[in-house]
Amino acid sequence: MEAYQERVIEEKNQLDEKIGKLMDFIEGRDFSRKITLAEQKRMRRQEMIMELYSEVLADRIKHFTMISH
Repeated sequence: MEAYQERVIEEKNQLDEKIGKLMDFIEGRDFSRKITLAEQKRMRRQEMIMELYSEVLADRIKHFTMISH
């Protein structure tokens, strides 16, 4: 496996961990109690974009084996 491929895998792992933490916060009590509606919308949008980014990285990883053959 190429070094850049390993970096992409690590990047996806770190991103997925951040997504999990953000989702935990969004689903928690403090989110609706302490965060303004405008900020809630921004955070939900952030989560959506992070999910899309993770999907792109997953697609790239999936095709690494095709590239190396």
